[in-house]
Amino acid sequence: MSQANSQDETRFPWEIGVFDAHCHPTDTMASIADIPSMKATTLTVMSTRADDQDLVFQAASNVAKDSGNGTIGRILPCFGWHPWFSHQIIDDTAAKSGREEEPSSAADIKKSHYSKVLKPPPGDEFISTLPEPKPLSELLSETRSRLLKFPTGLVGEIGLDRAFRLPQAWTQEEIETRDGRMTPGSREGRQLSPHQVRPDHQKAVLEAQLRLAGELQRPVSVHSVQAHGAVFDVFKGLWSGHERKVPSRRERKRRNSHAEAHADSDAEEQSLRDSNARKPNGEQEHLPFPPRICMHSYSGPVEALKQFLHLSNPSEVYFSFSSVINFGHQSDRSVAVIKALPDDRVLVESDLHIAGQEMDDRLEDVTRQICEIRGWALRQGVQQLADNWRRFVFGE
Repeated sequence: MSQANSQDETRFPWEIGVFDAHCHPTDTMASIADIPSMKATTLTVMSTRADDQDLVFQAASNVAKDSGNGTIGRILPCFGWHPWFSHQIIDDTAAKSGREEEPSSAADIKKSHYSKVLKPPPGDEFISTLPEPKPLSELLSETRSRLLKFPTGLVGEIGLDRAFRLPQAWTQEEIETRDGRMTPGSREGRQLSPHQVRPDHQKAVLEAQLRLAGELQRPVSVHSVQAHGAVFDVFKGLWSGHERKVPSRRERKRRNSHAEAHADSDAEEQSLRDSNARKPNGEQEHLPFPPRICMHSYSGPVEALKQFLHLSNPSEVYFSFSSVINFGHQSDRSVAVIKALPDDRVLVESDLHIAGQEMDDRLEDVTRQICEIRGWALRQGVQQLADNWRRFVFGE
């Protein structure tokens, strides 16, 4: 092998297109200015809470304006509420019992809400440090409005988390020493309280956002920690009655010879995908679930892949991986999952909270690791991952 060929095989081929499937650069707004000089092609930028929804919107608007591309450029915006902040939302969309006595004042509403959705129920002092809760209906209306301004925008980051505990209130010392470059609203290293968001409340907020994604036919990015079974159950409930018909082996043999059945399996799966969300007259149907789902920094077991990838599922499920989450203490599990996935369902992400050189480095690192695990040549793998991201985002 010539030295030139050897160098070409080891040089990272940014020119093919490298797409970060999940990141949070608006957590460090000063870094947004570094995005135009990055090697990555497009960053799929998540919002998570009240403090960053407009920041993601503004960053996407400004970068799109700079690039001269009004639909998609260096930033693909995503709008949604993370389960870590779901306690800040009042579910005003649920039917109320006539026996329930409604709180009369804003203070009573706040106390009643946080007492219901947090476990163990917090005391008055802790509640006083929490923000005024926001109605779910208002959140959905704002998210819909933002998504309509970005026809390719996603819903995210949303999901379930059974491990998370709310941080303690800021101490005066922490306030004085905090990094002023960071967008407010996140933990920022504070000590954790014993309080968690009740799973049923997290599920209500997740399901409402999945239904909105279905209404607008937008892909979603899903967070799941110690909750993969529960997340799948939410998907399954929304999919109920809309499952794709999967021909039995006997039916396939009736139509084709044994050899043809194997040769046409990919085409058959594609046909099943394309039939999703179509009315008999060919128009797009409003469905209660998103067309495509990304399980971000997937940390679940390999055994769960079978249910997520079943051909009857009317949503396509993808799995993204980051070096920070998947190649630390969970490395062996992640390797097994990456090896077991179909080629076309793998995505890469940085999950980083600052744009620039470090984000590029993270993307290159995780891409090289996945190519090695799957036995892909580097250029082949980068092209496959780019194609996968485009299909996840655009469905084409």
